[in-house]
Amino acid sequence: ATTEIYTLSLHDALPIYLYGNQLTSVRNLCVGLTMAQSKFEYTRKFETEDKLVPNCWIVVRLDGKGFHKFSDAHKFAKPNEKPALDLMNKCADNVMCEFNEILLSYGQSDEYSFVFRPDTGAYNRRSSKLVTNICSLFASSYVFHWAEFFSDRPLLHPPAFDGRAVLYPTVKNMRDYLSWRQADCHINNLYNTVFWSLVLKGGLTNTAAQERLKRSEERRVGKECRSRW
Repeated sequence: ATTEIYTLSLHDALPIYLYGNQLTSVRNLCVGLTMAQSKFEYTRKFETEDKLVPNCWIVVRLDGKGFHKFSDAHKFAKPNEKPALDLMNKCADNVMCEFNEILLSYGQSDEYSFVFRPDTGAYNRRSSKLVTNICSLFASSYVFHWAEFFSDRPLLHPPAFDGRAVLYPTVKNMRDYLSWRQADCHINNLYNTVFWSLVLKGGLTNTAAQERLKRSEERRVGKECRSRW
């Protein structure tokens, strides 16, 4: 006896017949044309167009999701775990090798920015395609290369990154964006260096160290760091 098993494909439902221990589909090589004319194809109209406008610099920026907990779980050194930064750079290198239309990338901590040239045609400039492909490649590279940089500890759970695509119409806008990220990196690094010095060397609790630095300006933070250590 023949048992019919029904499955729903992307475009239509076709029966699959079970003969003994083998599954055989009624679909053949010529069904492609029929499938393209399926009555269900109207559902593609619900897809939204997310093509980025032309002649603009495209920046895809990734940010680690929950990396404070991730770094604590994997016992990253404070304020900076050098192998973790090197691993992020390795992931960025993989992305740049895959997308030759990226002119430069800039990273700090758990984030990375990738700058596409204004005339890029990658994925027909579709925002969702660019972001999801870069996010997935970056995250998978992080897992794939983990043991190269952390041979002394296992990866306890997979990392996750969110991403966004932002357009910058002029060279000045693009330069200012990179200046912003560099300034942010400098301020965060300075703050974190002093914060963890207060905790690890000064014996303060996290809360006490945070309170001390709560209203500190950059110059004051640097002065305190130099005067104490």
